[in-house]
Amino acid sequence: MAADSMEIDDALYSRQRYVLGDTAMQKMAQSHVFLSGIGGLGVEIAKNIILAGVKALTVHDTKHCTKWDLGINFFIHEDDVTSQRNRAEATLPRIAELNPYVHVAASTVPLDETTDLSFLKHYQCVILTEVSLLLQKKINDFCHAQQPPIKFISADVYGVCSRLFCDFGDEFEVLDTTGEEPKEIFISNITQSNPGIVTCLENHPHRLETGQFLTFREVNGMSCLNGSTHQITVVSPYSFSIGDTSEMEPYLHGGIAVQVKTPKMYYFERLEKQITNPLCLVADFSKPEAPLQIHIAMLALNHFQESFGCGPKIGCLQDAEEMLKIAMSISETLENKPQVNGDVVKWLSRTAQGFLPPLAAAVGGVASQEVLKAVTGKFSPLQQWLYIDVLDIVTPLEKVGSEEFLPRGDRYDALRACIGDSLCQKLHDLNVFLVGCGAIGCEMLKNFALLGVGTGQDKGLVTITDPDLIEKSNLNRQFLFRPHHIQKPKSYTAAEATMNINPYIKIDSDINKVCPATENTYSDEFYTKQDVIVTALDNVEARRYIDSRCVANLRPLIDSGTMGTKGHTEVIVPHLTESYNSHRDPPEEEIPFCTLKSFPAAIEHTIQWARDKFESSFSHKPSLFNKFWQTYLSAEEVLQRIKSGESLEGCFHVIKTLSRRPRSWTQCVELARVKFEKYFSHKALQLLHSFPLDTRLKDGSLFWQSPKRPPFPVKFEFNDPLHYGFIVSTAKLFATVYCVPFTEKDLSEETILGIISSVKVPEFRPSNKVVQTDETARKPDHIPVSSEDERNAIFQLEKSILSNEALETDLQMKPISFEKDDDSNGHIDFVTAASNLRAKMYNIEPADRFKTKRIAGKIIPAIATATAAVSGLVALELIKVVGGYPVDAYKNCFLNLAIPIMVFTETAEVRRTEIRNGISFTIWDRWTIYGKEDFTLLDFINAVREKYGIEPTMVVQGVKMLYVPVMPGHIKRLKLTMQKLVKPSADKKYVDLTVSFAPETDGEEDLPGPPVRYYFVQEDN
Repeated sequence: MAADSMEIDDALYSRQRYVLGDTAMQKMAQSHVFLSGIGGLGVEIAKNIILAGVKALTVHDTKHCTKWDLGINFFIHEDDVTSQRNRAEATLPRIAELNPYVHVAASTVPLDETTDLSFLKHYQCVILTEVSLLLQKKINDFCHAQQPPIKFISADVYGVCSRLFCDFGDEFEVLDTTGEEPKEIFISNITQSNPGIVTCLENHPHRLETGQFLTFREVNGMSCLNGSTHQITVVSPYSFSIGDTSEMEPYLHGGIAVQVKTPKMYYFERLEKQITNPLCLVADFSKPEAPLQIHIAMLALNHFQESFGCGPKIGCLQDAEEMLKIAMSISETLENKPQVNGDVVKWLSRTAQGFLPPLAAAVGGVASQEVLKAVTGKFSPLQQWLYIDVLDIVTPLEKVGSEEFLPRGDRYDALRACIGDSLCQKLHDLNVFLVGCGAIGCEMLKNFALLGVGTGQDKGLVTITDPDLIEKSNLNRQFLFRPHHIQKPKSYTAAEATMNINPYIKIDSDINKVCPATENTYSDEFYTKQDVIVTALDNVEARRYIDSRCVANLRPLIDSGTMGTKGHTEVIVPHLTESYNSHRDPPEEEIPFCTLKSFPAAIEHTIQWARDKFESSFSHKPSLFNKFWQTYLSAEEVLQRIKSGESLEGCFHVIKTLSRRPRSWTQCVELARVKFEKYFSHKALQLLHSFPLDTRLKDGSLFWQSPKRPPFPVKFEFNDPLHYGFIVSTAKLFATVYCVPFTEKDLSEETILGIISSVKVPEFRPSNKVVQTDETARKPDHIPVSSEDERNAIFQLEKSILSNEALETDLQMKPISFEKDDDSNGHIDFVTAASNLRAKMYNIEPADRFKTKRIAGKIIPAIATATAAVSGLVALELIKVVGGYPVDAYKNCFLNLAIPIMVFTETAEVRRTEIRNGISFTIWDRWTIYGKEDFTLLDFINAVREKYGIEPTMVVQGVKMLYVPVMPGHIKRLKLTMQKLVKPSADKKYVDLTVSFAPETDGEEDLPGPPVRYYFVQEDN
């Protein structure tokens, strides 16, 4: 793919571009990659880097397709096995169609110790899987010796253990180690000292690290700092030192320190040397010794394979003992002589012939990200080993007989060798509900298919739902979809594609949103039929809702998510762990209303302001306009009512809109020009009128100092592309809203210039309106209407009626819903122009259209590598949930592939709340009371007391208070029947109530207990 091809098809790469940036994308689009081994791990890596958009990929393999491959390679089909096709040739057309811009070739020539490796000089990166250690060393030596060095990556999955190794040469320069936006710090003080101490604004910690570089701007007083760059030393969360400032002029006020991204050099050693002294990334801090232990075990496995020509046999104790002897001798040759873990060696020996597809997905995601780092020089590379094991899966299988793990001649033999036949059968019989068929959802369905989830003869079903249609931007990471699927439902398409991977999987696909409105479909009965729920969502609100449904119905839930190179997984198991709702992330920090309205300090503020203007002008006001006239059918009726003194909500704003309604393209352009003057000139003049530049606060400090920036009016210039762009985009949106037709000729510069040159722009007249400066103040719900406004509205409405401009067609507008992904609609054009004009007015650095679109559209950056890794980790936890493992087996994970870090932590064990007298409960407990037709509230309270030994003090249904003794009239409710007080929905025979109890100590608040499920009639035993 040529470098400019990606710009032509930006819709395909938009989410990924937010992660990598233009420079890295272009480097990737010029890179050639070689991949040997297209088994379960190789196909994962190939998928991810093709979706990412390398220029060319050669896949190499000499093996033929077998039934074994059906359970590990999602692009090998049964007819490939029947015809014994070469794995690379069979996979080639299916991976090639993932991205039409990537040239994919297959190679089947032997690759061994005698092969001339000069052909590798054509590649920037070489990836090896399923290659002997001796050959790995030879190819690594060749790649390391080239100038520039060929980046080398090797990766393997053996049973329950995996490894990844990277060597990018003696020196490897990275321009951006994290990919994060440079931090901007507002300054409140700089001392004249050696070193000079810089203090940030109160409540704004800098979050910097010692050794980073900052450049300064807009510093008043110590102005020689402006434009200079300094290396910092962190003093506290709110201060840092920058060197000698004692000879500088005194600091007065203001200033911004901006983080400077500096290149960093990384140094790599060859595989041969790293084997004896490995540098490993620790993923599980509870087992810091694990990477070295797995390193030794895998070296022993390689030695076993070389010595005996094959790997250890499944479940063979003799082979395991032989491998343990080899491991002990290898340990003596390593520099630190680490201790050998016999259990790790034993389980690796026992499962090495097998293969866990979810582990390959996780490792493949990480390895693919390292490939992208290798060819782009962006993000911190892995130095140099990563080991991931899932011994938690096999440890409970200690006493299971070896025959459980033996092959049975089907597509699940590789999986069976790792987890045993009984657990395989449980996966086949599983009922799972997958919510979301986007990037993570597609990867999860692939994992389900390889694991055989929902393939049981009599049991097992995968239910999926997603209300979205497929967009072009989805194709870059939602690998089940192809260009001909665009605008088709995600769920139906994903189901069909999954059945191509495993034709025996049973899938029921819906297009529903999972929310309170669809509880008739996804009822309690539905949830109780599910063995596990898996979410693949992109918002917290939906996660919290589904979590609450899982807790109410005692269903396990596995949640995950990604943002760019970051990802998380969380496993929630009834009675064992806390739930998603047990912890609350800090709320997203809102921009204060006064900052948005009058005192922006960053481009994010101006973008949000422009986005709000779009909503107000083109969506909210037109919607209110239509709603008003649907209520009051004619202008004459409204005029008569307000003349008689009747107050009609919103009528004055509606009449104002009607009277100013543009009725031609010319008037739309004129209105846009007037808006320009109001937004970018009059607003500045009014603020400077209210707060002149020399305004001081009560303490004597200047009003206009950081982070407040004084605005300066923008003078309209027709030839300025930014000014012209605002006029055109605004006029087009007004024309759409007011149903005014326009032609291509109307959009010509000549036409627009002719209109603008004759526009009479209103002169600025200062007002005494109070400007809000309190950062805690919220936007007012209603703006009061003066008596003058009322009189003017009557006059304007009379005028509109007399001039026949209040007819039925005039009483309708066309509200616009903001749509970020359609470049032809002008929505992002308006936001970009309006935001950058406001930024210019406040001397804020502008943002390009790309950045504006991401912020205004609240687009979550995404890349296939992180998605694949996260979905693999989820599927590994799914196996544990199905196996009913103890709480200490489950692992949550947070990863950031850019840095890279991967942190596994144990799940939070469920907390138990003590009530009194040994009575306690957890979030998973639910008390039940069975009633009768004549059951009263008093009967209910007595039943709770008798059954659970607690005196209820309050009964609540959701937000409805049923019984609070201090409330007027509530004592009388005790005699009312439960059927009169509470009503279940049509499909339920019960209601869930919250009951509180008196504390043991007087003066304390009442204690809420577990939910009490009240059944209206006694269930049959």
